Amino acid sequence: MPSNSRTPTAMTIAGSDSGGGAGIQADLKTFAVHGVFGTSAITAITAQNTLGVDRWVPVSPDMVTAQIDAVMRDIGADAIKIGMLATAPIVDVVADALERYASVPVVLDTVMVAKGGARLLDDEAVDLIRRRCLPRATVVTANLPEAAALTGLTVQTPADVRRAARALIELGAKAALVKGGHLAGPPTDVLDDGEQAVTLRARRIETPHTHGTGCTLAAAIAAQLALGRPLVDAARRAKRYVTRAIAAAPGIGGGHGPLGWGPGLIGR
Repeated sequence: MPSNSRTPTAMTIAGSDSGGGAGIQADLKTFAVHGVFGTSAITAITAQNTLGVDRWVPVSPDMVTAQIDAVMRDIGADAIKIGMLATAPIVDVVADALERYASVPVVLDTVMVAKGGARLLDDEAVDLIRRRCLPRATVVTANLPEAAALTGLTVQTPADVRRAARALIELGAKAALVKGGHLAGPPTDVLDDGEQAVTLRARRIETPHTHGTGCTLAAAIAAQLALGRPLVDAARRAKRYVTRAIAAAPGIGGGHGPLGWGPGLIGR
């Protein structure tokens, strides 16, 4: 469903991060930096900071549906980014919404575990994401543990990354971006669109301040899609933005701090 405004819009369906570094907060900042108006449907409320997640509670599935439909019937969206879905009932209602708004590009970030190790998705929900959300994703973004959980493959080498990306497409995603940041060496991702596998490289920045990198990457891809860019170009630009945002981290907090942000980090 295209936006009824000349300003590109994107919706994030994700959890709220009280520390401001990931989730809804990171997504909305990322949309704004890219010149895209952001809307949201909150799936869970977390009590967290740079040291970890203290507690989280899911929003009721009915309320998640109400948020999505309220935005879509008035503002619409040129892209949808999905993050933390928390529970199986929430996955179900979000999948239902993706069916209702099937014309909108979807970036599915398969959030399962927080940076500090807290689990953010129950086991039943993982299976539902595999069966109901992957087939509706324009692109799914997954780190190595998430790709392994979704595909059942061992993902420990660059060759494994490429196999996992193709396996995610075989599960129904139109394209898959498997992130190689957990491997040694420069963080190298593989984007497979079903026809070609493109390698996205960046320099590794030694810093503890990487909270929200996955959210920010997926949100930046969604923003670029909302601006009308093709997927490979969108992913390349998003990767560059995240690398610059890591380098510009403000050093907030005593643990895994948030990334930097701002239009000066977008570049070309």
